[in-house]
Amino acid sequence: MYRLALGTGLLGLVFAGAIFGFFYAWVCSTMWGLDATDPRIAIAAMQAMNASVRNAVFAPAFFGTPFVLALAGVFSLLSGWRAAGVAFVGGAIVYVLGGIMLTFLVNVPMNLELAEAAIPENLNEAAMLWRSYSEPWQVWNQTRTVFSGLSLLLAAIGLVLLGRHPHRAA
Repeated sequence: MYRLALGTGLLGLVFAGAIFGFFYAWVCSTMWGLDATDPRIAIAAMQAMNASVRNAVFAPAFFGTPFVLALAGVFSLLSGWRAAGVAFVGGAIVYVLGGIMLTFLVNVPMNLELAEAAIPENLNEAAMLWRSYSEPWQVWNQTRTVFSGLSLLLAAIGLVLLGRHPHRAA
């Protein structure tokens, strides 16, 4: 059971790291780059990126992270590693609340609204549309980045706790 805890814990760390990195990249480069360009191009680019993100490469990290972390938690608890189990389950809960739920309650509706918007030809109108989308979207993306970072941290703590007494792994 310990090896299952360790294996799912490692996979959970990778998944949590992937989703944290995904959200983080939007914070420190993608949105700043879009904000710096012609808003008509930014709107079109964001529409295209939002449409393309629903894919088989993104889905495992986005949807799988809480399941893998929860499994690591269960396996840890069943093998007597209570603190590690709590850390993994905590990471799963934090990510569900601050990553998945926030995405579906806030970011996805904003993305769908932008997807339906016609791109204004007038630069000032496009700038107003982009600003009204980009500014709140970035606040909520930063929020889910923090939550996914906490989930990653809890996964790392779970792994450290699993490794504290390797003689119990036998």
